[in-house]
Amino acid sequence: MIHMELWDYNVTLVYEFFLLNFPDHPEFQIFLFAAFVVIYMTTILGNLSILIITRLDPHLQTPMYFFLGILAFIDIFYSSASLYNMFISFPSVKKGISYQGCITQLFFVHFLGTTEACLLAVMGYDRYVAICNPLRYTEIMNRRLCVQMVVTIWFIGFLHALLHAMMISHTIFCGPNQINHFICDVNPMLKLSCSSTYVHELLLFYVTGIIVLSCFTCILISYVFIIFTVVKIHSTKGRLKTFSTCTSHLTVVTLYYSSAGIMYMKPNSHYYLAYDWVIAVFYTTVTPMLNPMIYTLRNKQVKMALIQTICGKLSISKE
Repeated sequence: MIHMELWDYNVTLVYEFFLLNFPDHPEFQIFLFAAFVVIYMTTILGNLSILIITRLDPHLQTPMYFFLGILAFIDIFYSSASLYNMFISFPSVKKGISYQGCITQLFFVHFLGTTEACLLAVMGYDRYVAICNPLRYTEIMNRRLCVQMVVTIWFIGFLHALLHAMMISHTIFCGPNQINHFICDVNPMLKLSCSSTYVHELLLFYVTGIIVLSCFTCILISYVFIIFTVVKIHSTKGRLKTFSTCTSHLTVVTLYYSSAGIMYMKPNSHYYLAYDWVIAVFYTTVTPMLNPMIYTLRNKQVKMALIQTICGKLSISKE
């Protein structure tokens, strides 16, 4: 902390924070740490497998798997950015992180989280085109459009994260420096501020709300058209087969949007910090771990590609 004169008052500014990680369960720190190591390793291995398969298998060179590879790439770094400080600081008694380090983590968590939310909307549009306009699918979802979509969602994620990082960097912290969380996030940091946070809370609620609702609306509209198209299919088997291609995406959307929406769009969120870390754990670590399993278990092409890749590697190693 640094002592200085500010607005004619003696103020001690905070330049280091201490993450309490799991404050409600100190007796389970070691168990929880071990659990998160397992979750993290599963996340890395699962998403790395998806990323490699979608890049190398010639049968998976379609827009759907291109976006799936991007999702796997995001999840690897999303989980890493969320758990990095907890892993490196666990052995120490005080889990300190610098002011700059805290803002950096906040930036990357929001950057990757917002990009993933937008990517799920893009993947919903891809399913709409594939089912409602199958004959023009390759024409509409050409590589140029796919790349433009990916660049756009990365740009939106960057701007959103930059907005919150800049707002936090202009927030004054002069009181307690213990963050009741396992990551540096906007809500728990605003709770420690000794300056007005009204504008930032409005931005958090409305800007994040606009992004989430816009993406969710896009997904909703896509699936309304998909349902209308599926209903027109006369064969029951055909309807189930067509809609089964969307179940993985719908599952991921439900898991991600429900947890993230509860976290950032509930009113007066700074009054409900006690269990915010539980919700944050779900969408920053659990969901990235589950995504590869969801897409692999419900997708025959990915399963076959995975089996062929593993068998190919084993046969090479035996030779």
